[in-house]
Parts: sequence; C-alpha cells; structure tokens
Amino acid sequence: MRVVAEKEGVARDQLLAFTKDDFLDHRSFRANLQASARDLMAAFDTFPRIARLVASHQKWTLSQAIYALHLERDPANPETGITTARLLKFVHETGGASRNTAAAFIGELLTYKLLRDADGGRARKKIRPLEPTEVSEGAMKRWFISQMGTLDRFDGKGRVQRVEADPSLFESAQPIATRLLLSDRRWAQPPEGVAAFVWTECGGLLLDDLMARPDGLDPVDGKVWVEANLTDLATHYMISNTHIRRIFTRAQDAGLLGRRTEGPRGQFWLSERLIEEYCDWQAVKLAGLANGFEQAERQLAGDS
Repeated sequence: MRVVAEKEGVARDQLLAFTKDDFLDHRSFRANLQASARDLMAAFDTFPRIARLVASHQKWTLSQAIYALHLERDPANPETGITTARLLKFVHETGGASRNTAAAFIGELLTYKLLRDADGGRARKKIRPLEPTEVSEGAMKRWFISQMGTLDRFDGKGRVQRVEADPSLFESAQPIATRLLLSDRRWAQPPEGVAAFVWTECGGLLLDDLMARPDGLDPVDGKVWVEANLTDLATHYMISNTHIRRIFTRAQDAGLLGRRTEGPRGQFWLSERLIEEYCDWQAVKLAGLANGFEQAERQLAGDS
C-alpha cells in the first residue's frame, strides 16, 4: 500500500508546482516543521475545544471537507454547501470516513454549536444546509494562516500578508488544498508510525506536541530525547490518563518511542523512524497547501 501511494505521489508531483521533496530537501525543513508544531500548540490554547474535537486524522479530514463545502456554497442553490448528504458523498469519494462516522461528526458539531442552520436551511424538507458558526470560522482561519506562515518560512513569499489583505484568497485556497490533500493517499493514509498516533482521539495533538518539544529533530544514535509528563499532557488535552498511557504503550511496543530506564522520570526518546515518517507526511501536507494557494491565486487572477 505504501509503495503504491509513493508511486502515485511521484506521478502527481510531476503535475504540480510544489512537491513533497521541495520541502524535505530544504536545509531548514525540520526547524521550520517544529516552529509549525509550536504554532499549532498555540492555536490549541486559543481554541482548545475545537482543536481537541478535530485532533484525530479522521475528524481533521471531516472538518476540512465540511469547511470546503461551506466555501463552495452557492447561496442561490439550497443543494450546495454543507449538508449531510454532500459530506457523505465527499468522504465516500476520498475514503476519509464511513457514512455513520460522518453523520455522527456533523451531529457533534451541531451539539457544540460549531455548525448551525444556514439561511433558508429549512427551505426543502429533505435538505438542511448548514454553515459554520463564528468560532468555527475563526479557528479555521487561524489554522490556515498559521500554515501559510509555515510556507513563508521556506520561501518568504508573503502568503500571510496576502491572505490578510485579501480574504478571498483563503476562501478559494482552502477548498482547493483540501481536495488535493484528501485525494492524495500519501496524506490520507498516514504511514504506520504516524498512524499509531493520529488515528486515535487527540493523537494528532500529542504527536505535534512531542515533535515541538526537543531543541531539534536530528536523531543522535537513532533517538531524539524529549521531556514529557503523561499526567500533565492528559490534563492539558482533556483526555484520560488511561487513554494517553494506552497510546504511549502501543507506540513503545512498536518501537516508536521509549522511556529512559534510569535517571529522571518523564524522559522519553522518539525513534528516527517516527521522526522521518512525521517529516515525510507533513511535507505532503505542506506541498498540498502550497499548491492550493498557488492555484487559488492563478484562479483569482484569471477572474479579475
């Protein structure tokens, strides 16, 4: 499966302006990636409830798909925008989630008032158009701008300033980037080491947190050391001690991380394999975002 995804990725990259290797080969890639992870940690502190809700890869996928549908909505057409049926069609095409999972996630967002009925949402009996609430919009824009800031660290192209000056860039780029990423098996199907975290509840947050902690991500003797207190992590991310210990135990059994057998408690090592898989996976995401932004700019320039 991984070999197939890589072959597809090579063919795909040949058609796009930015490739995964453009980022991986950058001399400051790992330092920039850590800065990005720290930005995401800061975003969690600003929007903890939302960040926690989408902190598994499956729910991240669903949240991006939902927002893309929102931005693609035609107010004159009640069958566009966010509806359960359209989300189910979207995730069926990309394989991102089952029908039941997608429907349940919409229910969660409605319960937590992160989605609401759009204007005219009851216009037709079987169609219920939805839209994000203001707090959801704020969180998505904050995430997107933080990612544009990461891209700017690589090439200094000033995407953050351009998005802030022209919000239509965000509105055009987010759906394009989402469709690029969700149709790319290298991103949609994370490598095994990364998957051990990101397919679990809050596992994506935990993995970013671990990668943000050390001074650098260059292994020495195959390891990078970090300090982490599992009880503090559980409290901070509002998850149970049992859940976080289960994640760490499974990762340890897979050789992805380990504890120091002697000396101070709370010291863990991250394996070279886990770091390399994380870097490779994140490079796919960055290329998708860069290509989405670039295509949105060309599209808007053509419309003007």
